Amino acid sequence: MRDKILNLLGLMRRANAITIGETNAGAAVRGGKAKLLLLAADASDNARRRAEGFAAGRSVQSLGLPFRKEELSARVGASGCSMAAVTDMGFANALMKALAELSPEEYAAAAEETARRFEKAERRRAEASAHERNKRSGKRRTNA
Repeated sequence: MRDKILNLLGLMRRANAITIGETNAGAAVRGGKAKLLLLAADASDNARRRAEGFAAGRSVQSLGLPFRKEELSARVGASGCSMAAVTDMGFANALMKALAELSPEEYAAAAEETARRFEKAERRRAEASAHERNKRSGKRRTNA
């Protein structure tokens, strides 16, 4: 299961769905692009405080991963990676499901919250798609 999660992080990197490093992750959180803020297990206290500051007052979940910096760095291709921000809701949902399978007592609540946010985003996407189809075909709303 650990390999599956690390492979998913590498796939996010190739899909450009993750920002790596404290500066880039902070910019993604402040810009409203981040869905999850991830910290390595051996991240410094300073990095943890910065992550808490980034996530404070924003709708971003911040959580620690069960992987060391070396493991994360090897999978995402950046040296000394202690913080990363997932910017795609689908990847965030898949990552949280995998983490909940690995350690249910630690990640179950966060996985449920991420699944709820994912469903809400999917619903909004479907509504926007239906709206665009209706605009093209000329369907009008009736007041009945």
